[in-house]
Amino acid sequence: MQSVLKPSPKARTAPAPAVTQVPVYLHSTAGPSAAYLTAKRLLDVAVSLALLAALSPLFLIVALCVKLTDGGPVFFRQKRVGLNGRVFDFYKFRSMVVDAEARKTELMRLNKHGNSVTFKMLRDPRVTWVGRIMRKTSIDELPQLWNVLIGEMTLVGPRPAVVAEVQRYTARERRRLAVTPGLTCIWQVSGRADLDFQQQVELDVRYIRERSMWLDLKLMLLAVPAVLSGKGAY
Repeated sequence: MQSVLKPSPKARTAPAPAVTQVPVYLHSTAGPSAAYLTAKRLLDVAVSLALLAALSPLFLIVALCVKLTDGGPVFFRQKRVGLNGRVFDFYKFRSMVVDAEARKTELMRLNKHGNSVTFKMLRDPRVTWVGRIMRKTSIDELPQLWNVLIGEMTLVGPRPAVVAEVQRYTARERRRLAVTPGLTCIWQVSGRADLDFQQQVELDVRYIRERSMWLDLKLMLLAVPAVLSGKGAY
């Protein structure tokens, strides 16, 4: 699995991206107990397996809707950065037009987060009609249960960033890479995209500092009303 923090052997002769030249943030205090990490992983496997099985009919319906919208691929696959900078394939139901990434540059001036690392737009013209429904209900995120099942993500943790964003991180912001990325986190249940990038970083660092099984369960429960309300989802 590739890492954005360590250049591959072929790339050692070429200048490395800035992000490879700064070590991953190492927490100065004792890390979480082995019991917590084991329990967290067992919970990830049990919940992701159960949901993938229970939601399989919904997956089929959504896949059909996406396919019939424009004939494009059902899933959107993107490289995201995980624990300690390892890059993995991140999956979503496709909610945008097929050439969405190519059209992103022309929309940067409308970024809700301003001149920020992240890009968010209230009424993004690239989002399809079925995509708007999926985003409002977070259905587009459900394929990430597969990422959770195979250990690339966890149920609760900082949301995984794209490679280009991580390459712009400061040392402080790179603290987010100290844990496995998750489906939900503190800022996901506290406003989601309505919070700017620096607020998201602050809440992610807080999670890393305070994480426990109790906090994980609490955030999982809070994620339900957050999803149902649709606040900050667009």
